[in-house]
Amino acid sequence: MRALAVFKREYLQVVRKKSFLILTVLAPFLMAGLIVVPALASLKGLGAKRVALVDGTGALAADVESEREHETALPGSSGDGSGPGRRRRAQAASALAIEYVAPGREVEITLRETVARLQTAAGTGAAHFDGVFYVPAGALENPGVKLTYYTRASVDFITQERMNRIVNRALVRRRLENRGVSAAEIERLLQSAVTEGVQVSPSGSKRGRGDLEFLGAFVFVLLLLLPMIIYGQEIMRGVVAEKSDRVVEILISSMSALELLSGKVLGLAAAGLTQVGIWMAMAAGAVGVAGGLGSLGGIGIDPLRYISARTVAFFFIFYVLGYLIYACLYAAAGAVSNSEKEAQQMLAPLILVLMVPWILAMPILQSPESRFAVALSLVPVFTPITMFLRVLASEPPLWQIALSVALSVGTIYILFALTAKIFRVGILIYGKRPTIPEIWRWLKAA
Repeated sequence: MRALAVFKREYLQVVRKKSFLILTVLAPFLMAGLIVVPALASLKGLGAKRVALVDGTGALAADVESEREHETALPGSSGDGSGPGRRRRAQAASALAIEYVAPGREVEITLRETVARLQTAAGTGAAHFDGVFYVPAGALENPGVKLTYYTRASVDFITQERMNRIVNRALVRRRLENRGVSAAEIERLLQSAVTEGVQVSPSGSKRGRGDLEFLGAFVFVLLLLLPMIIYGQEIMRGVVAEKSDRVVEILISSMSALELLSGKVLGLAAAGLTQVGIWMAMAAGAVGVAGGLGSLGGIGIDPLRYISARTVAFFFIFYVLGYLIYACLYAAAGAVSNSEKEAQQMLAPLILVLMVPWILAMPILQSPESRFAVALSLVPVFTPITMFLRVLASEPPLWQIALSVALSVGTIYILFALTAKIFRVGILIYGKRPTIPEIWRWLKAA
C-alpha cells in the first residue's frame, strides 16, 4: 500500500504538469515536422538542380530528352506501380533541368568553359549550373569509356546517379539506331520492368512492402526510445532533488527502499504509457483520416497495413521492459550523486552503450534474421529495441521473442535488486560521490 501511495503521487505529479500537457499535444506535430520538412526540403533541392550536358558525340540531344521524359513517367516501386512512390519519382525526375551543350569547336575548350560556370553562384542573376556531365567523343564506339560529372557539392550522388542512368540509356538507344534497329524495336527493348517488393513471412504469408513501412519503423522506435530517456531522467532528477532537500530521510523512515523505488519507477512508467497511448491514439486518428481522404481521392491508403494490433501489442510490451531497465540505471545514478550534473556524467558512457540498437537500426531493419541481429536481440540490455526492430521488419520465431522477454524480465529483476541496495545506502550519503569500490561494498553488505 505504501508503494501504491508513492505510485499515485509520482503519476499525478507528472500528468498534472503543464509541460506534460504541452508536450503531449505538440510532440506529434514536432515529430511530423522533423520527418516531413526534410523530405520536402529534399524534393525542393532536387527541383533546383540544373545540369549542363557537354556531349562530345554531338548526337545525344534528342535521346537524352526522350530518356528524361521516360524517367518522369516511370512507375516507382510502391508495390502496385502507382501511388506515392510513382509521384515522388515523377516530381524529382521532371524537376531535373538538363541543358544540352554541343561543342562547336574543340571539346576540351567547351568543357572548360562550361565547368567554369559552376563557380557562378545561384541567385546572382547570371546563368549558372549545379553540375556538368561530360560525354567523351568516343562514347558511341567505345562502351568502356568513362563519363564524368562535375559538381560544386561533394555528396550530390542522387543527381549523378540520375544523370548516369539517363545518359547511358541514351547511348544505348543511339548505338542501336546506328546498327539499323527500328525505333519501335528500340522502345520495346529498352522498356523497363517494374519491381514489386513482397515480404514472405516464415508462416508463408505474403504482403507488399512500401516506403511508409520503413518510415513507420523509425517512428515506432522513436516512440519507444524517447519516453525511456525522458522519464528515466525524470526519475533521476526526482531522486537527486529529494536527496538534496532531505525529504528522502522522511520517506525512507516510513517505508523500505524497495517500496520507494518501485513506486517511483512504476508511477513514472504509467505516466509515460499514458503519454505514448495518447500519441498513438492521435496517430491512429490521423492515419484513419488520411485513409479516408485517400479513398475519396482514389489513392487507396490502407492504415492497417502500417499500424497493426500485433505491432501495437509488441510496442507496449517492449516499452515497459525497456523503460524498467533504463529506470533502474537512472535511479541508481541519482541515488549515488549529489547533483544532476554528477548523475549525468556517471550515466553518459552507459547511455552510449544502450544507444547501440538505435545506431544499428538500419542494418537490423535490412537484415533482421542475420546472426548479428539475432544475437543482439538476445542481449538483455539491448533486447527491447533490437527485438522490436526485428518484429517490425520480419516475423522472428516465437521462441526468440519469448526468450528475449524472459531475459529482459530476469535482467529487470536483478537490476531492481541491485538498484534497491544502492538506493538504500546511497540516498542517505551526502557531500561526496562514492567510488566504484565503495558501491561494490554496498552491494555486498546490503
